[in-house]
Amino acid sequence: MKRALITGITGQDGSYLAEFLLEKNYQISGIVRRSSTASFERIQHIRDRIHVLEADLLDQNSLINALRDCNPDEVYNLAAQSFVPTSWSQPVLTGEFTGLGVTRMLEAIRAVNREIRFYQASSSEMFGKVVETPQNEKTAFYPRSPYGVAKVYGHWITVNYRESYNLFAVSGILFNHESPRRGLEFVTRKITDGAARIKLGLSRELRLGNLKASRDWGFAGDYVLAMWQMLQQETPEDFVIAMEQAHTVQEFCEVAFARAGLDYRDHVVVDPVFVRPAEVDCLIGDCTKAKRMLGWRPKTSFQQLIEMMVDADLARYQSLPLRQFSNLRS
Repeated sequence: MKRALITGITGQDGSYLAEFLLEKNYQISGIVRRSSTASFERIQHIRDRIHVLEADLLDQNSLINALRDCNPDEVYNLAAQSFVPTSWSQPVLTGEFTGLGVTRMLEAIRAVNREIRFYQASSSEMFGKVVETPQNEKTAFYPRSPYGVAKVYGHWITVNYRESYNLFAVSGILFNHESPRRGLEFVTRKITDGAARIKLGLSRELRLGNLKASRDWGFAGDYVLAMWQMLQQETPEDFVIAMEQAHTVQEFCEVAFARAGLDYRDHVVVDPVFVRPAEVDCLIGDCTKAKRMLGWRPKTSFQQLIEMMVDADLARYQSLPLRQFSNLRS
């Protein structure tokens, strides 16, 4: 039985990855930060099948102790301050978690067991103001947010440790991947939740920023397969994972509201408050390398993803007790 340690196991990607690895008969440990209100909502259904450890990407010793405790074959570093707008209001904290946190984990691996295979969650936000379209593993980075800058650091420190210490360390440059488990602060979930609320009479409008921003959106459940595949290769290499097609925020709204039987034009309001200080206009990935070397293919289309998310949000509200639902309407 292989052993895996997942940072960020309570997040969207961590929960899907834990499910996937359990199906592969892995022994799973997950790192969570000490909190008075820890949320295990996304992994509650598998909580009794995983081992949860308290550790922190800001604390070197806690990471070393976690590695010694669970003795993993593989480490998946998915934890980060990952909400791009927050990275402008908390740039130093974002750098600590999303950038230096990667170094601390790599140092912990170097101290405990250099045979551990390491996966770093890199991001398409590293490409930022793109220098070519589509973007692949050789495209130059031009990040446009503190989050993107921190991810670039995390990416290159992973490469550096691979080359300096001969670690099996890889980065998956994943383009936007969503699901019903996505946080409500992210624009995709904000849209599907907003469509559900309006459909059920809980809201009248949805305020968004730049509707012309274009992203390469896929399903998170499909993308965790690629994470695992990267660590099963004979040699460590980095890979872009993407759908290879871009859609605007407006297109996302069109599909989401149509699924709810609505016209987005009747309810979506553009609000300058939600426009980024430095916008990333268009991201679209080229995952030719992943298709060729990993055999990876996405199973869920853009429309299927959105409809899945809208259906889940509608079901969530409809399952509420009548009194609680009535309070939301008042």
